[in-house]
Amino acid sequence: MAETYLRGRRLERLAFPLSTSLTARILAVNLIALILLGGSLLFLDSYRRQLLDERFKLALTEAQITAEALTGVSETRQEELLVKIGREQQMRLQLYSPTGQLLKDNFIMSGPTFQLIDPQTEPWLQDVARALDRGIDWLVRAEDVPAYTPPREGDLPFPEVEAAQKSGETQTRLRYAPDRTPVITAATPLHSGTTLLTTRNALDITQSVRNARQTLAIIVAVALFISIQLSLYLARTIVEPLRMLVRAAVRVRRGRDRGVEVPRMAKRRDEIGLLARAISDMTTTLRQRIDAVETFAADVAHEIKNPLASLRSAIDSLEKVDDPELRSQLTEIAAHDVRRIDRLVTEIAEASRIDAELSRATFEPIDLGELIGNVLQSREGRGENRDCEVLVDHGYGTAQVMGVPLRLERVIGNLLDNAVSFSPPGGRILITLRHPDRMVQLAIADEGPGIAHNERDKIFARFHSVRPDSENFGDHSGLGLAIARTIAEAHDGRLTACDRIDGKNGACLVLELPAV
Repeated sequence: MAETYLRGRRLERLAFPLSTSLTARILAVNLIALILLGGSLLFLDSYRRQLLDERFKLALTEAQITAEALTGVSETRQEELLVKIGREQQMRLQLYSPTGQLLKDNFIMSGPTFQLIDPQTEPWLQDVARALDRGIDWLVRAEDVPAYTPPREGDLPFPEVEAAQKSGETQTRLRYAPDRTPVITAATPLHSGTTLLTTRNALDITQSVRNARQTLAIIVAVALFISIQLSLYLARTIVEPLRMLVRAAVRVRRGRDRGVEVPRMAKRRDEIGLLARAISDMTTTLRQRIDAVETFAADVAHEIKNPLASLRSAIDSLEKVDDPELRSQLTEIAAHDVRRIDRLVTEIAEASRIDAELSRATFEPIDLGELIGNVLQSREGRGENRDCEVLVDHGYGTAQVMGVPLRLERVIGNLLDNAVSFSPPGGRILITLRHPDRMVQLAIADEGPGIAHNERDKIFARFHSVRPDSENFGDHSGLGLAIARTIAEAHDGRLTACDRIDGKNGACLVLELPAV
């Protein structure tokens, strides 16, 4: 039972090796695009705020320097400075009286030094850019910015002018022109009581932000492309193999094609590969068990049919026979057939529940030498060894294995039963226990006729019928060695037949179990 989980094209090899956990792949695919997108939005908003902060500081400095230049000069000089600074810095400069009346405006004196762009005159791509600006502002929860309306003659001054007059400090404000470019105003009081208002249309900020956004859009597009490719990669490495397994499982379930092979995906080392191999092994095991059950059922029917036919014949004949001696023989035949059927049913039931019992059993350390001694003592008491002499090689020391004592006793008992059956009168049975490497070997050898090479695997088949001539027909069920091998395999061991190690005539059955 596995406790651990879990086509290389060029993109697959570049993205993740097949040994990478599926969890890591899924997390990477889902997070890469989101991290890039989220980082780009944060970067874009912080970049825009940084540019605006720098421009606010510049506007404040420009307003204060211009105010200092205008202080203490004649009115004519003020007008010259307003026109010159406005033209050179491409700003609008306005002077307001303490009552808020417009005194001087370089746009009126010498004409505008910059022109606000009318969105209606721009190509549609600029409309897309402005829509993208509004979308980004909504995503980052940017503060609402009022629209800029150029002041006209008779209009009240901007609120920052009144705020500068009251506080005596420079006030800056941000507004959006009709084309959503920032308009930065700065109002600063002069010593004469008047207030200077500077206005600048910072077109370069919008262009810089949009250039950055274009760069980030390319990054997001690349991230989206990578994400799509990774999704296709996952579809090839997850969805398609799973569909293959589903189709194979459906064919196996329908049972229409016994030759259906579940793909094992041997090159994969991730969870999908582990799943494919587990399903393949499970399917193979289920088929073997189904075949074994079908074969076993057929064998059971065949083995029970013979004694039942004999029993029926004997019972039917009893009604027609008057000779007491013949009736006694028929009765003995019927009793023998009943015992044979009872033995078969008992052995069949035992063979059927061994796997289920051992799958739930708790294994414990067992001293195999001590277990052999207990089995021999019990058999001697019941006379099950007949006149055979059982010799045990005591040169093994301690040989411990993990298992179920009662079941391993059954294996040893069945092997001894087989040896006793084929041993000649007064024959010797040799039990040898060895401990090579990490295995424990138990060998039981007899002095019987031995086992031909081509028969050594057949003797472990259920209902194997080759028995010694000295035994009465039906005295054995033919399940003893089959049960013994089943128990051995359930203990991660094996049971085989071979020649005697000492070269003498006879059979040798070897039980190998993992040592503790």
